[in-house]
Amino acid sequence: MMRTWLTERFGLGLPLVGAPMAGVGDGRLAAAVSAAGGLGMVGVAATAPASWIAQQAAVAAASGRPYGIGLMAWALERNPGQLDAVLEARPGLVSVSYGDYAPYVGPLREAGITVATQAGTTREALEAERAGVDVIVARGGEGGGHGRDDVTTLPLLQSVLDEVGLPVLAAGGIATARGLAAVLAAGAEGAWVGTAFLGCAETTLSEPARRRVLETDETGTAYGRVFDVAQRLAWPPEYGGRALRNGFFDRWHGSEERLATDEAARADLEAARAEGDFDTAYIYAGQAVGLVRHPRTAADVVSGFAGAAELLDRFGGS
Repeated sequence: MMRTWLTERFGLGLPLVGAPMAGVGDGRLAAAVSAAGGLGMVGVAATAPASWIAQQAAVAAASGRPYGIGLMAWALERNPGQLDAVLEARPGLVSVSYGDYAPYVGPLREAGITVATQAGTTREALEAERAGVDVIVARGGEGGGHGRDDVTTLPLLQSVLDEVGLPVLAAGGIATARGLAAVLAAGAEGAWVGTAFLGCAETTLSEPARRRVLETDETGTAYGRVFDVAQRLAWPPEYGGRALRNGFFDRWHGSEERLATDEAARADLEAARAEGDFDTAYIYAGQAVGLVRHPRTAADVVSGFAGAAELLDRFGGS
């Protein structure tokens, strides 16, 4: 058995967190990951109302197992009701990242909630430690969705483990038992995994989007701000997003200033999302997407990570 701070804190069967994926992972996915022995998380979109958080928290809690919720700090400034809903739900873990998250750490911890934040550099990890979080997620640039693209997972993890005294989870590019074993052997308390679950029926992805994920290889992602700029989202500019590369991204990458005022391009993206045209619409995914080859359930994905124990045993490191 792989016992770490993470498994002991939440009573998990595996040191694995299903990363919060806004727009993809709601209460159903979180419940499935938690029921399978990991810790599932609900990803909260910037515009999600408090009522949606309450509803999805109830779905996630129905597993009877601990679960978590992921928030965006920059969005909380505009939608403070999200924090109130999370405090009311009292999940076991809350991740609040990307923006000025420090004001929210105290209220969450006072409510008995374990607080995480995602760090893309060692400097961000040290700032998180000073802010009083309970656990740091060292997120490398190969991860899917939003974050920094400054450092890849393995160099970042090594540096953060050297510099901070808090528990550290590793994120970015971890999609199999081999990846989990690697970060545990390095000293992480667990893995924070998103892309590995994109082939699962428990996500909110449409079937055409899921097929696109399954057909994409490891070179099929791109990082940038194109989709955020096109939607006029107020993401801090240092946090771009990694998504499946498509024609819309290639057309506008490097021309974001012009895209910011192009209403026709904005309308094209909105229409493509509605129509499921993924040559224009986005699907956020990390470089581990090439390892997502077949449709599986969330329970199948979680159980696949259990093989990390045998890999660690080979070297006496379990």
